[in-house]
Amino acid sequence: MKSKAIFYHAGCPVCVEAETQLASALDSARFEVEVVHLGQEKARVSEAEKYGVKSVPALVMNNQAFHINFGADLSVLK
Repeated sequence: MKSKAIFYHAGCPVCVEAETQLASALDSARFEVEVVHLGQEKARVSEAEKYGVKSVPALVMNNQAFHINFGADLSVLK
């Protein structure tokens, strides 16, 4: 059974590059990755906050947020 990972981003250049790198780095046999563009899906910002996401791009795996570089603070996306 695959583990679920959620990649939150805002569409900025930092986020797009992180998404490209993650796509090749994560083992697709082990992880099902959902990509969420918070600039387009603002209703999901609160979901990201519940996981502990403070800024994007961020990857949530096993209910734990991993922040990747710094593209945008979540407060900007509300």
